[in-house]
Amino acid sequence: MKIRWLRFNLYLCVALPLAAALAAGCQTEARKRKHQPSKLSVHVETPSDGTNLNERVPIYRQHPFMVNVQKEPILSELNVSEAKVLDVVGGFAIRLQFDRQGTWIMEQHSVDSKGRRFAIYCEFGEKLKEKRWLAAPIISRRITDGVIVFTPDATREEADQLVLGLNNIGRAVKKKTEW
Repeated sequence: MKIRWLRFNLYLCVALPLAAALAAGCQTEARKRKHQPSKLSVHVETPSDGTNLNERVPIYRQHPFMVNVQKEPILSELNVSEAKVLDVVGGFAIRLQFDRQGTWIMEQHSVDSKGRRFAIYCEFGEKLKEKRWLAAPIISRRITDGVIVFTPDATREEADQLVLGLNNIGRAVKKKTEW
């Protein structure tokens, strides 16, 4: 039996650099996504008072409805300690867990604004190019655990990008606050 070392080495010389280039390309894309941020702001519905402190915003793209919200958000991506995409009956939802300060703010506003809405605005994707109002869940109870779950106006892929970006920001904030 003859072993063709020359042919075998030639295959290795061609195959290994090609495999390395493909792997490096995948890692670069994964690395980009791993460090990709997302922005989020939670606003409270408010009656229109004719001032410039509030504005009407469209919720949902397919069949939008208008909600009048305070321009100043009560919570941001800096208050999110964990974000998840959950599988629910009929699709998926996003679950946001807020930090201690966010939990206190959420509890205060859920008591003061029962029956109104939390309007959720986000920016996500490559270079934060996707910008829209995702949802406006009705505040039906006092929220004491700092968790809000909502069905977003987004595809599953967009929801995954948003959650990944929020968790990236959450990890960065946690690193900065650790002693």
